[in-house]
Amino acid sequence: MTDRLGYRLKIGIVIPSTNTTVQPETDGMRPTGVTNHIGRIHIPDLPLGNDAEFETMVDAIGPDLYPCIDRVMTCKPAHLVMGMSIPTFWGGKAGSERLLARLEERAKVPVTMGSAACIAALKCFPAVKRIGLLTPYQPVGDANVARYFSDHGYEIAAVHSLKRPSEVQIAHATELDIIDGFKTLAAIGVDAIVQAGTDLAAIDLAAEAERWLGIPVIAINAATYWYALRRSGIDDRMHHYGSLLALH
Repeated sequence: MTDRLGYRLKIGIVIPSTNTTVQPETDGMRPTGVTNHIGRIHIPDLPLGNDAEFETMVDAIGPDLYPCIDRVMTCKPAHLVMGMSIPTFWGGKAGSERLLARLEERAKVPVTMGSAACIAALKCFPAVKRIGLLTPYQPVGDANVARYFSDHGYEIAAVHSLKRPSEVQIAHATELDIIDGFKTLAAIGVDAIVQAGTDLAAIDLAAEAERWLGIPVIAINAATYWYALRRSGIDDRMHHYGSLLALH
């Protein structure tokens, strides 16, 4: 359902209550006539210092996920974005597909998740076979992200994790942290880099990195918003957000 401001598309976006990056990054990419509507999944600012703490955070998403979807769907968006990435990678390809089915059953509209969006983005670059992954996660999270891309046939050359200490602290990663991660992965010799973790503010840096590394650098928030737009028939090309939105 459209309205006066969202006369082309209204998008619902569900994110953790701790996330301070998805909302400004997606609003920055919003085409004229498209409006974004945020629902926040209540989650404490949990510590993420080890695998056990990381798994506790993943479990904490569950209780408010469906209520959050229900709340945001009251404004009648035509498309829903899952703006938290780790659940979309959890359990590899099969786990991701199960989650997508659950979310679409609940929302009753098409749902775009970061995991599938990154695969769609990589398919825009057919020569890419060997990838590097940049994450803010602990090893258990990295393993699920790597498994997902391996399940889709990509060789994982390396995972570079920033190991951020809490949910809120993911967004506090510095430009130097992220740039160093991109450079470290590129030095290994990869065809492309994919950044996971929707609270890691990386779209602008990924777009810059493509110019000086000469390979695709896919920021998950850019890929997810791009895929949601394209699946909804919005084909606007946008510059300053990387080659994906500018050329595909």
